[in-house]
Amino acid sequence: MRPVLILLPLLGSTAALAAPEDAISEARLRADVEKLVSFGTRHTFSSQSDPKRGIGAARKWAEAEFRKTSAACGGCLEIVLPETVVNGDRVPVPTRLVDVVAIQRGTERPNEVVIVQGHIDSRVSDVLDATKDAPGANDDGSGTALVIEAARVLSREKFPTTIVYAALSGEEQGLLGGKLLADYAAQQGWTVKAVLNNDIVGGSTGSDGYKDDAHVRVLSEGPRADATDALRAQMRRYGGENDSPSRNISRWVAKLADKDGAGLAVRQIWRADRLGRGGDQLPFSDKGYPAIRFTVAVEDYEHQHQDLRTEAGVKFGDTVDEMDFPYLAKVTRLNVRALASLARTPLPPAPVVKGAVQPSTDIEWQPVPGAARYALWQRRTDAAMWETRLLETNETKANLPGVRADDWLFGVSAVAADGSESPIASAVPGGQFSPLPKP
Repeated sequence: MRPVLILLPLLGSTAALAAPEDAISEARLRADVEKLVSFGTRHTFSSQSDPKRGIGAARKWAEAEFRKTSAACGGCLEIVLPETVVNGDRVPVPTRLVDVVAIQRGTERPNEVVIVQGHIDSRVSDVLDATKDAPGANDDGSGTALVIEAARVLSREKFPTTIVYAALSGEEQGLLGGKLLADYAAQQGWTVKAVLNNDIVGGSTGSDGYKDDAHVRVLSEGPRADATDALRAQMRRYGGENDSPSRNISRWVAKLADKDGAGLAVRQIWRADRLGRGGDQLPFSDKGYPAIRFTVAVEDYEHQHQDLRTEAGVKFGDTVDEMDFPYLAKVTRLNVRALASLARTPLPPAPVVKGAVQPSTDIEWQPVPGAARYALWQRRTDAAMWETRLLETNETKANLPGVRADDWLFGVSAVAADGSESPIASAVPGGQFSPLPKP
């Protein structure tokens, strides 16, 4: 059966939506970063009981901010504090680890979840030094402030799916808070649609003086971290090395940014993280959850992971005065746009393509909850972005006569009744937005 074409205006993912990002406050972001810095150090090994200094005081403050936001929206946020005891190379003594998490339940599909997160802990030059002042303004007070501000703004609205706001601990000790939340998501049985990790998002000038306040980098994995040998063999034959769900979220966010003249452009970095480094998106990728990292366009290495000092006239340390708060507000704006859109869209389907040794292409997928129709996409195998929107249909299959599948990649997005459109899922091995079945 040929697909039924839907002759409706092709709505963008935010066409029918309000603009919650317009309510973001640069002043609140600054005040939150300054408050985080005021705790002296937020090192994972610092005091968990001192009311004014250390990781415990910082966590309690973040929890209190989430509770204030929840009170303002009539109790719309559920506050949970996942915790564990950690030990390892960067944790020589068993240490209590706690994430601060606020859950805004969806009204229609509460088990379908998008997560925004930043890490609340900080460090100095010696990763084991918990006594020196470690202000952690940009790394990652900026990401934590972004998460708290996103909760304030988005909690004023209701969404079909759930938004999770998380201030993670233990990132500097080995991505421990990210692993804790990824484990918690699995224990809850959440269908994780996307994870937006924000780490170092509040500066625009590098240590060499180079400035870029017009872009934000979005990093995403190529081949899936949870791929098996069998899946990797399929990718070699059918493609998929550049079409993980995380990579397609990166493409989607880049297009979303292009539609906002008041925001930033996205510079996609097609790596799981920066060279030789990591972030709290990686534990989610390891479990098969789609995850990306937002980070500044240019890093300032003299003002991250440094003791507070001045050498040869050069000031070191991650302090508030080195930040660019208008820039942080723009990164927050993009995150809020993405979160609002993702919380309204259906989950992307899991398409399968058939076209070997035939002069036509067939694509099929299973229906997804919340989808009113589907959009079929096509791009050349060497193209960076999705190029051609072929059709919209209310069926779950399409036939493309005269199209040789060898030369193309195909994908499908899900469109809600209000026009909100999901990221595209590629019709390749491992293209589905869900963890792979365990062998």
